[in-house]
Amino acid sequence: MPEVSQPQSGGLAATSNPIAHILNRFQPSPEAVVLLLAVLIGGGTGMGVVTFHYLIELVHYVAFVNLMGTLSAWGAWTIALVPTLGGFIVGLMLARRQDFGPGLSSLIAAASGSATRHAILQRLQPVTKMVAASVSLGSGASLGPEGPSVEIGANFGVLLAHVLQVSQERQRLLLSAGAAAGLAAGFNAPIAGVFFALEVVLGTTFANSAVSVVLLAAVVSALVAQIGLGGQPAFALPVYEVRSPLELPLYVGLGIAASVISVAYTQLLIWGRACFRGQVKGFAWLGRVPLPMHPVIGGACVGLVALLYPQILGIGYETIEAMLQDVEFSLLLLLILLVLKLVTTAISMGSGLVGGVFAPAMFLGASLGAAYGKILAALLPQVSTYMAGPPAYAMVGMAAVLAGSAKAPLTAILLLFELTRDYRIVLPLMAAVGLSVWLVERLKKSVTPESSANLQQLNLNLVGDEDREIVQQILVREAIYESPLMLPDSMSVSQAGLSMTNAHCRSALVVNPELQLIGIVTLEDINRAIATWENADARLVDICTTDLLYAYTDEPLSEALSRMGARGLHQLPIVDRDKPEQVLGLLEREQIALTCKLATTRKALHPYLKVSLPVEELALPKSE
Repeated sequence: MPEVSQPQSGGLAATSNPIAHILNRFQPSPEAVVLLLAVLIGGGTGMGVVTFHYLIELVHYVAFVNLMGTLSAWGAWTIALVPTLGGFIVGLMLARRQDFGPGLSSLIAAASGSATRHAILQRLQPVTKMVAASVSLGSGASLGPEGPSVEIGANFGVLLAHVLQVSQERQRLLLSAGAAAGLAAGFNAPIAGVFFALEVVLGTTFANSAVSVVLLAAVVSALVAQIGLGGQPAFALPVYEVRSPLELPLYVGLGIAASVISVAYTQLLIWGRACFRGQVKGFAWLGRVPLPMHPVIGGACVGLVALLYPQILGIGYETIEAMLQDVEFSLLLLLILLVLKLVTTAISMGSGLVGGVFAPAMFLGASLGAAYGKILAALLPQVSTYMAGPPAYAMVGMAAVLAGSAKAPLTAILLLFELTRDYRIVLPLMAAVGLSVWLVERLKKSVTPESSANLQQLNLNLVGDEDREIVQQILVREAIYESPLMLPDSMSVSQAGLSMTNAHCRSALVVNPELQLIGIVTLEDINRAIATWENADARLVDICTTDLLYAYTDEPLSEALSRMGARGLHQLPIVDRDKPEQVLGLLEREQIALTCKLATTRKALHPYLKVSLPVEELALPKSE
């Protein structure tokens, strides 16, 4: 990949690219450039998603009509051969490519300035991944098309941003526009696509100017998809029925159940990947199986389950729609499908078959909701006349499980509202989705290491588990700031404020005449003290924080970071374990972020270094 020149802020770098040359010649405003790129992303993503859906239909027709028409003469068992054959084809592609490129989280990391940005860009294979997903889904893998649709748009946005060399801020924005366009085209739901981009991709970093770009890309993409695939939504939903406002508490119970399923779903997906890596006891043999054989094993497992329960095959929209149209499903069958879909989706994803996790989440939510409605009707027959039927609970269950597993409550609420076009469903939706997401966060605190959450607060977008392991191995001594500003405890607040502003310091350590640590003072403390003139001449010892937490040079950085996160601190004094009053340095969030990024950069550089050099030899030479 050619070396990237430094982009101009908000604009386009001088490149030999013809599009960039034309834009630079006419000198449009930065806003006009980004809106034009949003239209290009929306149109390109819409056509990509339309092509993707036609490819899925083509593979499905060849596999389940032509091929099965020939094989069915041998017996019904031959249906298991179709997913196995699909896995074999994906395995052959995997043998040639090793992987199908980065996922959405890695693309977000690349657009956020991660040290692995160029390595990720070199791995982009949008067409290959789309074909692999089409084969996987068309042959019956228990996954969905929404994830690949989102990645089609995200890839398009990242590639366009890279070709035109826009600034890092614009890269993130175009990636978000692509993701919104992909979801909008995949579901024919542009509003949900917009909120998915703002909620999941941009997070809390989006500004008002970003909304118009994402909106435009989503609208253009949805329009192209409607032209190519028709104006109907992904599946038909029944008219929602409200029989009594007193029914609302029942949806709270559905939200609780949905949170349990959401946590089980996400953990099983992790477990499935770990199994095929040989990291789970009893499945170590899978780690020794060649990687191209993993999709074959996954497809065979799905095919064997489909011999008895063909409903779990493929995307599953037909089964979801049957549940929503109140086609008769026994309670036992709904519970069996719920469990089998959990397992087969984990196997499909873990084995390397390509697809998304949105559609399986909605399948799980629909089966959970329908089963929940039947259980309520059986347990509370006296109030069944005041309750909506199982399809209503299936609809709300879809949104609740999707929100809990994807951590996107607004997207889930708006998606279902956009598909039903019925305002009456909003209150039950908000109750179930809100409770589901809240409980998922509570349940996952015991599963997700606290340090990972704190790293996310530092805006460290680590790409994979290996990166996180590197961060876990860093010691505090590697992130120490050895020359912090130290001020005497007798200094006045006004003098301390002047010293800190001259030194450009956010905080300072307060010491006594023997240079023993007494406390820590921040700019916020100074500003509060000088808010009233009578406190401006107070001594630092009167306003500094003396109830301190400490860090030690020989402890893991993650442990210190956890203590900082628990109290919302931005810095910790580093002291000697045996002499806590002896200051060795300061640990600051900014330095932690830099240290973690340096560690991931060293890892990214390692394969490209012919000779391993000490870190000090890799540094720039100091000027004489």
